[in-house]
Amino acid sequence: MTKSYVNSGRVYSLVGTLCSILMVLAGTAGTSSAQLGGGARSGGLASYRSAELNRPKEYELAGITVTGAQYLDQDLLISVSNLIIGQKVHLPNDEGIAKAIQALWKQELFSNVDITAVKIIDDKLFININVEERPRLSRYNFKNIKTSEAKDLKSKVSLVANKVVTAATTKEAIVRIKKYYADKGFGRVTVKAYETKDTIAVNKVILTFYIDRGQKTHINLVNLSGVHNASEARLKRTLKSTKEMSHITLHPDTTKSPYPIPERSFRKYIHEFGFLSLSKTLDAVDPWFRFKLFASSKYNESKYEEDKQSLVAYYNTLGYRDATVEADTIYPVKNGNLNVDIKINEGKKYYFGNIVWKGNTKYTDEALTRILAIKKGDVYNQQLLETRLGKQLNPEGGEDVYSLYMDDGYLFFNIDPVETSIDVDTINFEMRVTEGAQATIQDVNIAGNDRTNEHVIRREIRTLPGNKFSRSDLIRSNREIANLQFFDQEKIGIQPKPHPENGTVDIDYTVVEKSSDQLQLSAGFGGGLGFYGNVGITFNNFSAKNILRPSQWDPLPVGDGQKFSVNYSSSGRFFNSLNTSFTEPWLGGKKPNALTANIIYTWRSGSSDITKPKLAYLRILGGGLQMGKRLNWPDNFFVFNYGVFYNNYKLKDFSIIPNFNNGQSNDLNFKLILSRNSLQAPLYPREGSNVSFTFQFTPPYSLFSGRDYSNAENSVKYKWLEYHKYRFQSEWYQKIYGNLVLKLAVKMGFMGYYNKDIGYAPFGRYQLGGDGMTMGSFFIGNEIISHRGYDVYQSAATIFNKYVTEIRYPFSLSPTATIYGLAFVDAANAWNSFKDYDPTRLNRDAGIGIRVFLPMFGLLGLDYGLGFDKYNPAQGNSGIKGLGKFTFMLGFEPE
Repeated sequence: MTKSYVNSGRVYSLVGTLCSILMVLAGTAGTSSAQLGGGARSGGLASYRSAELNRPKEYELAGITVTGAQYLDQDLLISVSNLIIGQKVHLPNDEGIAKAIQALWKQELFSNVDITAVKIIDDKLFININVEERPRLSRYNFKNIKTSEAKDLKSKVSLVANKVVTAATTKEAIVRIKKYYADKGFGRVTVKAYETKDTIAVNKVILTFYIDRGQKTHINLVNLSGVHNASEARLKRTLKSTKEMSHITLHPDTTKSPYPIPERSFRKYIHEFGFLSLSKTLDAVDPWFRFKLFASSKYNESKYEEDKQSLVAYYNTLGYRDATVEADTIYPVKNGNLNVDIKINEGKKYYFGNIVWKGNTKYTDEALTRILAIKKGDVYNQQLLETRLGKQLNPEGGEDVYSLYMDDGYLFFNIDPVETSIDVDTINFEMRVTEGAQATIQDVNIAGNDRTNEHVIRREIRTLPGNKFSRSDLIRSNREIANLQFFDQEKIGIQPKPHPENGTVDIDYTVVEKSSDQLQLSAGFGGGLGFYGNVGITFNNFSAKNILRPSQWDPLPVGDGQKFSVNYSSSGRFFNSLNTSFTEPWLGGKKPNALTANIIYTWRSGSSDITKPKLAYLRILGGGLQMGKRLNWPDNFFVFNYGVFYNNYKLKDFSIIPNFNNGQSNDLNFKLILSRNSLQAPLYPREGSNVSFTFQFTPPYSLFSGRDYSNAENSVKYKWLEYHKYRFQSEWYQKIYGNLVLKLAVKMGFMGYYNKDIGYAPFGRYQLGGDGMTMGSFFIGNEIISHRGYDVYQSAATIFNKYVTEIRYPFSLSPTATIYGLAFVDAANAWNSFKDYDPTRLNRDAGIGIRVFLPMFGLLGLDYGLGFDKYNPAQGNSGIKGLGKFTFMLGFEPE
């Protein structure tokens, strides 16, 4: 190669000898160009030397090219370098070139960056940016862990194919992996990452993470020091996620042991069931063997920090507002677990002093003080103060100062509690109130309703344009939307958007649709029917007007909030039953007047000849109409329902009661129901109640006929059934702690008659016991009352009492699966007549159960109950096996 130049253009081609000089002087590679800088993250420049360019000189940048970029846009790289055509460059050491290299390095996309001079024409400099891209991710995998864990990690490490692999990328993934296992209690996890070249892809690597979880890190003991004015056990309960392992003690001398089993048998029991793990240690002071029970004792660093804050917060509720965690130490013990030592400085106990109100004109000082309900001399409690002021929105509502103002439209209200002075241990407050103007609702917007028509939601909400703003209306609107059961009740969003400039507020509602239709498929055995099957479907968000509009189907006509259900049961030729119903919740579309219509048909054979099922049978045909109306008195949680129902019973050689095997019986009855439902969430209520009183009656035909029924045949007595029935039901829910809920329920029923010569009607009585799903009584119109732990023990009662206590805790409140467990205690009984009634004679049971609500299938449940009052060794009913009974439920919760 030779060097040439043209005088007129003075063109220099920097080749040959120049490159040799540069290699010697600048240490560059032998190319047909001069390296201006690069190859280092610092962006330092290599010296530029040649025979023609021996002294520093200013050049004008005339051209920029890019090489080596496979995935990145060349113009983008030039833009990132901040080099532009026409800028001045000073060689051999130019600050702009150095900054360009640094800018490209900062992108962390390259393993090498060089900027070289390609040619110079007069004072015009042409350069090339040569980059070597870092390898990109082909795929990644995990070793030495479970498949389920690998699946979880893929959603957490934030690695995607074709992503540039850098040291920071790998480090971040390792940190996320360690955090994932730390949250599961594996505090000693080690992770190593290895890159291997992908042989079937260009510039691609495979990342492999080798994970050693190690043993779970449990907390052996939590030692609290400095505690003088609080219960240590109560303080440890505030550490929600920092729990020490439980301790079970066992004396080697079993005669002194609180556990009446030998130590060897106890150890065997421990290892067989995996409850304890466990090492035996002999305490030098007290010769009891100690075993460790691994409960929720895993160590989690981030949650430990939260627990320390909770510890201080609890002290604040006791008046120790200066309490601090003075020091804490976490150290390993011999078994590989951790001890936690926490030293507390309680500080001084404080009390509330004088509380003065400033700025309030709407309400008097006395009224606000009554709502606040804090007196001078009360123990200082910051949490209580915040709660009584209501500075944060309380989803369950409640009486507080904020609610008082906001329920009257004062959206712009604010209150600032200021400590004016501290007298030794007494804190004086001044409540500085800014009332602002009352806000008027301007626009109400709804979003997220992809399947449900907007008017279905809008007619349920209580915040209407033109009304004054009210926080209680927001809470009630949330409840009404949740009770539709078309949306995920945990994701209903309500966002007020105030406009202080004109005193108005917009309210935005957001919902997330969920599947609300239900399919019921079941099979069973019993009730004298042998095997039978059931199939049912319920459309909870039906739209009758769109039946003939296929374009509005999704995939069926939905969106108007109507309910349509069809249920069919059969055991072949011996039993068939069809039940269908339709509900329009807003008849006419203007008022919440619900109309429900239903039709039933049931046919059951009573023939003993399986080849001739029609020799004996019972057939029921009926239906009814019911209207429901919401009331505003005593409050707007009340609903009044009234309806008329008719059933026709036809018997052919079918025995229900003596001397009534053939003929027909008619049941025309009227039903009145007064109910009050204040439950906040229908699937898993946390607070509220559901109370109802039902009065059902037929006309007293015998009183009008003037006939003597003392000697009349049963076919005459029961041609038109007559009775009056009363039913009271009450359910009450109260949140105990978090999502742990207490349920109390009472159910009572009574059937009476008008004429003692006719007596009780043969249909519509009460059956008590069993799972509440027994087909044999349902089809003759009896009301079925379940009783866990017992088989059916009353099939035709006229009076019943039932009491229920449950403790519930949810495992999942997801809209795709609401799951909760429960423990229960029940007591119930039924009697054939009022003279036999004894409310103190009850059959008791206790047990545990689980409920799973799937949108498509409805409720699935399983209970195991022990019926204590069926204990009878002579009949084999003794011990858990004799007393216990499983109860299954599908589609609905039995009464």
